[in-house]
Amino acid sequence: MGANQLKVLVGSKNPTKTNAVKGAFERVFKNKKIDVKGKGVRSGVSDQPMSDIETKQGAKNRLKELKKSEADYYVSIEGGCDYISGKLFAFAWVITENKKKMKGTGKTSIFQLPKKIQNLIERGVELGEADDFVFKRKNSKKKDGAVGILTNGLIDRRKYYEEAVVMSLIPFLNKDLFS
Repeated sequence: MGANQLKVLVGSKNPTKTNAVKGAFERVFKNKKIDVKGKGVRSGVSDQPMSDIETKQGAKNRLKELKKSEADYYVSIEGGCDYISGKLFAFAWVITENKKKMKGTGKTSIFQLPKKIQNLIERGVELGEADDFVFKRKNSKKKDGAVGILTNGLIDRRKYYEEAVVMSLIPFLNKDLFS
């Protein structure tokens, strides 16, 4: 890539996630041409991570797999769930690393899942599939996802991830404070 271009690899082919990464990088690196490619990599954790720790580990594992390819930046996004006072909440961890091994981490806000979805997840159903079943839809996780459905479109899933990607880029925006 040229000096004015950044090649960014995302650990997912999900267009919502790749578009979120592209949006975040375009906001942070305004004078660069951003080339974002999604790559399917394994998380090495459950299809539906059920703790904060497992979810973050999935993001770390995806990042490690991504780094086997050549890029300027690597971004992994892993969605998961965790219990707070018996209620199930959803969120995602984002880890970004550049080819110089500088790393930043961000996390989305969390939101409570309805009991119907919690019950399905507790029976081993992945969140996206539970959304499709409860809301009678198809492929929700590649569109607005649970956050978009449950907020009646007030929170856009791409922007939801994009904010967390920007958070993961804080060390890159403040290199003098993080070196």
